[in-house]
Amino acid sequence: MKILIIENEVYLAQSIATKLGELGHLCEMCTSTRDAIKSNNYDVVLLSTNINGQDFNPVIETFKKSIVILMVSYISNDTVSKPLAAGAKDYILKPFMIEELIRKINHYQDYEKLKKKNDAYDKYLTHTFASLTGEHNFSNIEFPLFIASSYQKHSDSFAFEYAKDKVMPLNFVTLSNPKAMAEIEALGTNELIYIIDFQTLKKGDRKAFYALVADKKVIISTTDKIEDEELNILEIKSDNNIFDQGEILPIEDYVKFIVLNYQHKFPDTELSKKLGISRKSLWEKRKKYDIVKKK
Repeated sequence: MKILIIENEVYLAQSIATKLGELGHLCEMCTSTRDAIKSNNYDVVLLSTNINGQDFNPVIETFKKSIVILMVSYISNDTVSKPLAAGAKDYILKPFMIEELIRKINHYQDYEKLKKKNDAYDKYLTHTFASLTGEHNFSNIEFPLFIASSYQKHSDSFAFEYAKDKVMPLNFVTLSNPKAMAEIEALGTNELIYIIDFQTLKKGDRKAFYALVADKKVIISTTDKIEDEELNILEIKSDNNIFDQGEILPIEDYVKFIVLNYQHKFPDTELSKKLGISRKSLWEKRKKYDIVKKK
């Protein structure tokens, strides 16, 4: 990591830099906030709040994409509370052990990685479910809830959007995993669980499964129809009935579905290539199915 040490006690800064350097980190030092804000290309900034008469807010603002850790001799509004409110991540009280500083740095590095990963997944899921029309009703949900849909994405959309709406982490389990039952049993009654592939569960194992999920907050997805009237079942059908026919699609129906749902995502050259037809044939299909391409 590239680390900037802002400390007017030169010997202390050099000691920290030496110890961090021995661990493989690249360290640079400066003695004033004015010099510090000339560059912002650092992973971590160690900011001493003992530098008298200097404003720390410009430093914190400059390095808002970095991990800013305050090095303080005493705790007060000026040395800790205000800088943390301005965007610093944490503080460490002098004198400190280098191991404790490294622990804090690693903790916030892991946090930032998880945050970016979570943001990427959230954007991907939003994009993935954007093509599904209709809004889900999350009021008066009773668990365990079985969702029957021949199009898996409808169940996925319901489960992930419910978790987002209720601000709850979602535990994912597939019944195609031999250890699925043990995973479900290990989860608490207050945790939200999304289980897929119910249709793969043998009929002889379903009674035990029902007993296992009876007192849990569980959403169970299946692509088969469920005949048991005692279960709490939500059936979701696709607006385009192609995926609700329960049979192999005729080629013409498949082509029509693809053109309708993907012509706004791909240019005609790429769409016709994916379908294995010419652009002229694609134009003829639109005319035949009375499909208007929105510009």
